[in-house]
Amino acid sequence: MLPGQADSATLGYLGRALSLELSAVQLYSTQARIVEVWGLSDIAAKLSNEASEEMAHADRIIGRMIALGVVPNASQLRPVRLGSNVHELLRYNYEFENEVISLYTKAKEHCAFVGDNDSRLFFEGLLAEEQAHAQSIAQWMNQINQPK
Repeated sequence: MLPGQADSATLGYLGRALSLELSAVQLYSTQARIVEVWGLSDIAAKLSNEASEEMAHADRIIGRMIALGVVPNASQLRPVRLGSNVHELLRYNYEFENEVISLYTKAKEHCAFVGDNDSRLFFEGLLAEEQAHAQSIAQWMNQINQPK
């Protein structure tokens, strides 16, 4: 592939990625506000930090799309899933992160198949970060389940 070009499927993956990352920002920001109301300021701060990390991913995707000559468009944000306790929130977040991981895995594989090495590397970087994020959420859930 020539620099600054990508096939339509890769562009579709970028669009879906932007929608999911912005959905994650909305999810974590909303959850941060809710747990703050619950009086859990430490958890609220952690969720706010997660929202910032997801916004950084969205910003990188926007930059990639612009570099490819495409106008960024997050066409569909996911509704926020709320729970009645922190463990439920984290379970929803873990499920969401695994959906993002699945998308990035497919995107990386597609880019490798079509020979778009730059986009493959781009998606691999995001994939590694989201895998680490999902692992962190799993560990957090395990900590909550541990007896004090």
